[in-house]
Amino acid sequence: QVQLVESGGGLVQAGGSLRLSCAASGRTFNVYAMGWFRQAPGKEREFVASISMTGGSTNYADSVKGRFTISRDNAKNTVYLLMNSLKPEDTAVYYCAAGWSAHGSSPSQYNYWGQGTQVTVSS
Repeated sequence: QVQLVESGGGLVQAGGSLRLSCAASGRTFNVYAMGWFRQAPGKEREFVASISMTGGSTNYADSVKGRFTISRDNAKNTVYLLMNSLKPEDTAVYYCAAGWSAHGSSPSQYNYWGQGTQVTVSS
């Protein structure tokens, strides 16, 4: 059982930066693979980035590669998403997710989800 809480969303101008955080808690202290997804109005939920349970492997969607960085601090049970050079197209609700083993791009590979945090990028 894992609970995930995102924070750090807000309003930012195009070209700016934000760092999202996702804090995990629960009765198990197992380390999970983590992912970030986003969903814009009228759009399907899409993969953004993922990181393995040890942090040794990462994966990014082509649309954010080179601009976003996923990282984790296992001592704090927290995963981060640093978003640089933000574009209006990045506007969406961002969700973090935890998986027992996988860190792929499909939502079905994840077992727990946060409530989401809104990111709005103005032009």
